[in-house]
Parts: sequence; C-alpha cells; structure tokens
Amino acid sequence: MAIGYQQENRIFTLDTKHTSYRMKVDDYGFLLHLYYGGRVYGNMDYLLTYYDRGFSGNPADVGNDRTYSMDALPQEYPVMGVGDFRNSALIIRNADGSDCCDLRYAGHEIKKGKYGLPGLPAVYADSGEAKTLEIYLEDRVSHVRVTLLYGVLEEADIITRSAVIENRGEQGVTVEKAASVCLDFLAGNYDMLSFYGRHTMERNMQREKIRHGTYAIGSRRGASSHQYNPAVILAERNTTEETGSCYGLVFVYSGNFLCEAEKDQYEQTRVLMGLQSDLFHYPLQQGERLVVPETILSYSDKGLGTLSMRFHRCIGEHLCRGKYKDAPRPVLLNSWEAAYFTFDGSTILKLAESAADLGIDMIVMDDGWFGKREDDNSGLGDWQVNEKKLGCTLKELTEKVNNIGVQFGIWIEPEMVSEDSDLYREHPDWALQIPGREPVRCRNQLVLDFTRVEVRDCVFEQICAILDQGEISYIKWDMNRSIVDVYSLENCQGKVTYDYILGVYDFLEKLLQKYPDILIEGCSGGGGRFDAGMLYYTPQIWCSDNTDALDRLKIQYGTSFFYPAATVGSHVSAVPNHQTGRSVSLHTRGVVAMAGIFGYELDPQKLSEEDKTVVREQIGQYKGWETLIRKGTHYRLNNPFSETNAAWMFVSEKKDRALLSVVMLEMHGNMPVSYVKLKGLDAESVYRNAENGRCYYGADLMEAGLPMPVEQKEYPAYQIELVREQ
Repeated sequence: MAIGYQQENRIFTLDTKHTSYRMKVDDYGFLLHLYYGGRVYGNMDYLLTYYDRGFSGNPADVGNDRTYSMDALPQEYPVMGVGDFRNSALIIRNADGSDCCDLRYAGHEIKKGKYGLPGLPAVYADSGEAKTLEIYLEDRVSHVRVTLLYGVLEEADIITRSAVIENRGEQGVTVEKAASVCLDFLAGNYDMLSFYGRHTMERNMQREKIRHGTYAIGSRRGASSHQYNPAVILAERNTTEETGSCYGLVFVYSGNFLCEAEKDQYEQTRVLMGLQSDLFHYPLQQGERLVVPETILSYSDKGLGTLSMRFHRCIGEHLCRGKYKDAPRPVLLNSWEAAYFTFDGSTILKLAESAADLGIDMIVMDDGWFGKREDDNSGLGDWQVNEKKLGCTLKELTEKVNNIGVQFGIWIEPEMVSEDSDLYREHPDWALQIPGREPVRCRNQLVLDFTRVEVRDCVFEQICAILDQGEISYIKWDMNRSIVDVYSLENCQGKVTYDYILGVYDFLEKLLQKYPDILIEGCSGGGGRFDAGMLYYTPQIWCSDNTDALDRLKIQYGTSFFYPAATVGSHVSAVPNHQTGRSVSLHTRGVVAMAGIFGYELDPQKLSEEDKTVVREQIGQYKGWETLIRKGTHYRLNNPFSETNAAWMFVSEKKDRALLSVVMLEMHGNMPVSYVKLKGLDAESVYRNAENGRCYYGADLMEAGLPMPVEQKEYPAYQIELVREQ
C-alpha cells in the first residue's frame, strides 16, 4: 500500500518501490517527521528522544515537562511562534502584528490518483499510478488552515509535496514565508549539491558541506534564474555517482524561490524548499487561500546516477505534456546567430533553402520580425508583422518556406515591452514600475504586469493573430531580463512576484489549449528559466545562450542531474564561437549538441562543401539515434570540471543499444591513454561496435573501460554506437 494510516498510534506511512516516509501525530496534535530514506517496515517512532534541552521552550500543553520542545523535535511543517528557533516553513503575520501560527492536526484524507494544483504546474499520473494524502493542520486562534499534500508515485520512487494555506478566520493574515517541503534529519553529515551560474554559464555543480548555520540559495529576480537552479541534492559525505545515499528536491516553479539547509545545535539537519520570502507578503482575507508550488522528492541509496534517472523519468513521463512529450523533435536552424537583427524575407528563404539542402527540418525566424524592431531598443509589445522589412506577409513567407520542404518557427517575448513601442505609449501603466521613480532597465526593456488579466489578454490576442496568419509549427518563448521594479497599480505589492508567474502560466496554458500542435521551446536568455515549472508547458528549453562546445559540456553536465536530455535544446554554432571566441571542430560541436535536442545556430551558406557534408552526416546520425537519446537512460561517465575528458552515454531500455560520447579536454606531449568505463550494459552480453564491427562483453567495457585514441588535435570527440549481438 503506497499510503497508510495506523489509527492506534496515528502514524502515516508512505512507501514507494524502494523508499519509505514516516510521520506521526503526537499526543498534543503536532505532526512530527520520523523518517525518509530507504525502504523500512517499522513505524520508526522509536527514533524520537526527549530530554531537558535548556533554553529550548516548551508548549503550554506539556505543563512542567521540560523534555518536550519544538526546538529539537523533527517536524513536517515547522512554523514560527511555537518555540522552534530553526528556519521555518511557514511564517504568518496576524492582524495584531504578531508572527505566530500554532498548527495542530485536524484530520486527513487518502485519495486515489495524484492531486493537482489550480493555476500551477504539478506532477500528474493515472489513478492507478499514484495516491494522494491530504493532512489538515489548523491554528485554533487565527483559524489558519494548512493542507499538506503528498503525492506518492510508487513505481517511480517519487513523493511530491505541496501546501495550501487558507484563512478561515474573520481577520486578515499575511503569509510572510511559505515552503512546500521540510525534511528534518535527526542525525547524519551531509553535503549540499547546488547548481550555480550566470548568463551563458548556467548550472555549474557545487558541493558544500552542511555546517552549523544556514546554507541558502534562491532567486529574487522574478524568474528561477541563471544564478541558481531550483533543484538541489542532499548527499551523505561519501556519496558518488554509483554509491551512497542522496535526496533530491526539485521545485516545480519558475519564479522566486528559496532553499535553505541548516545544521542545528543538536547536529540535526533541516532542508526547506519553497517560495522566496523576500518581496513576498501575501495577504489572505477570510476564505482566501495561497497554493504553494510543488516540490518533487526522490531518494537513492545507489548514488547520484540512480537519483538522476528517477528525476529524468518523472519529469519526462509525469510532468512534460502534449503532442511532443513522446514525439521526435524537429532538427531546427535558428536565424539568430546566422543573421541577428539584419535580415529580411529573402534572408529567411535562403536559410530555409540551405536548411532543406542539408536535411534540416525547420527554420526559426528569431527576434526582429515585428513592429519597429531593428535592434533591442524598441518594438517589444507591438506584435504586428513588419511586412516592409520582410517584403511580404507572414502568410506568404511561411508558405514559401513550407514549399521548400521546411517547417517554420517564430520567436516571441510576450512578457516584455519597450518604451519605444505603441503599446507602451498607449498603456504606460501596464509595465511594472514604482510610482515616482525611474525604472531600472535591462536590455532597454521593461516587464509587463502579467498579474493583470487585461494585459495578458491584449498580448495573447496579438500573438494569436500572428499564429493564425500562416503554418507555424514552433514557438521560441523568451524572457530577456530580471524583474526589479516590483510594483503593480492593480495588485497588492506583496503578491506581485507570485501572481506574475501565475499569469505567465495562465498565458502558456491558454496558448497550449488553442494551439496543441505547436511545439513551444522555453528560453530566458538561454537557461535563466530552466526549471520543472516551465517544462510542464514547454517540453524543451534552450539550455544556454552559450553555444561554445566546451562550455556546453559543463552546462549540460549540471543540467543532467535533474533534467532529461529530451528537455535540453542544444545546437551546433559557428566558429569562432560568438560567446567565447573559441574554435572547435564541427565534429566535436556535433557530438556535444547530440547530448540534447539537436539543431544549428549558424548560416549554412558560409559553410564549406566539406563542412556541409559533415552536417548532412550529423543530421543522419542524430535521426538514427534520436529515440535512443530522447528516451534512453542517461549515464554520466566523467566530470568535465575535474577530469581530462567528458563522457556520457545513453542506453536503451532493453539494453540492446547504446551510444557513447567522449570529448577530450586536454592535450599534452606524450599523453597517457584515457580509459572510459561504460555503464548500464548487460554484463554477460556481447556488444558490437557498429562502425568497425569489433565486439566486447558488457562487463569488460564496464569494469576495464574502453581506450580512447591519442590524437594530436584540439578537443577531439568520439561517438561509438554499441549494438547487442543476438
């Protein structure tokens, strides 16, 4: 049974195939956390200990019992104001100005299927694949009720958590902080793996010991950000790719977030994931509620690799939706690095002709096709086709492109507005700006107030009018700045950052419902909003604006800890690279780009005939391997931050086919040979190298490894397809 409740001792049991989760309602109505980890069979309440801690307060309920303190007990949803001085999952400011909320058990329900969240993305599952537990906690003074939601996907080894905060009292309250999950560990020494970065260098893996005090990451930028990804791993100190215990937390949200890890005075560890408390003061009047975005949890006792696989399956099978969830994606050519703003209709047609000649499926017309948009200083918000620039209507252009035999895609940035635009001149109040202050500009653009329905509806109607003009198969949805001026003329200021993201989700959901056959790729200056929330609406995201192959190895390595290859937009670009100035061979660039959804960011007309031949070969190879890359099990073989090569592989579900990719990162005189140990093969089966016919036992390749050639060239790369012999 995935979810159980033992009435006699009021213990909740949540079990997946390989993990267990335990919690208990104690004699005073507090919901205590008992255990989360590998599969167990007992109640685990024996782990609780009580003694006089000193300077740790005691609830009034316990009388003179100084051994009972919330400052030391493990909790499911810790709150401020009950004597727990550690980080809180919930802070409520009451009408009298006090910060206090004393939550006690008020009931529960166990339901078939997986809960959903109104207006928010969430993991989904068939009724037979999941169960839901709802636990009701209530403050008896303010009548604030918190519903804790647990979704259990037994076979997937996934537990999800969310919380709904409702004001059932007569007086208003303000939510000052709200998390969706708290994990309390009574013992153990852990590392926190987080993924930091910057624009064009996202998701670098960082591993830090959790020491006394708080280690925190988050975003105040209005988006999940380039700087910190809303996903972390808590790992025991000796955990590696193949061994050791580790816990993953993935926040299904695209806005401001906060993750805190704290070791307390008693060597206990608490981890929280939820909404960023800065810029957040969410008022709730009687009957109003706040839904906290979901966190996906998983645990592995077989190292980081197994943990990643569980998140890959969950995100790929239970979060991504729509036509393209399980469908092959088109190989596309984006016009941005080929032409930037300097193009017209004939430019796009020439790119389409070159694309068709090379076997590319789609041409995407990037920024610069609308309004008076000749650079990034004007035009955003005026979503009307610049027919003078294109030299034709959009319908005519799409028809010409389609007649060439290539699909057509288009770039949009619906959330933004330029001050030099007709929309801004007509509705300056529609931008997020603080009255009496000059706005903070970024890329010389402002952010539209997507908390307001009339703003979203106006932009939505413009975008639909564009999409209805021709056969458009793909949208690249971009967001090219952070939010600074957090102020809405029509909304409570403490709600803006949260309600803004709800507005973005509302827009995307309406777009998906109206155009279910269009593939939407998310983007925010590349990887500035690469998160599980966006993947609910856009099954792939442009991984980074940095297309340099060597940098992409590191970016894609960090991305792979949570997000499957089928979600990662990864393209071959021109050299010298536009972000780094580095030149890497076309072959190596192709190998790196085939770690995700493959495409190109260059002008094919500038390629030599020899390079065009390579491109045709790359596309043919990728299409032959596309299903394996998109649906196969992804194994990280080496760490590009610390080793002389970067290596990864994809293995089919039946283990009858594998693709090994290796990029050599260092070259020195008289180099030693690099041996790459493979993973995921059937040990007793024989695998044939599809290129040269040489055969190996799976065990040999996994235990001893495969020697890489020593070549006197910069950054050589290798792809080896292995096919199991019958």
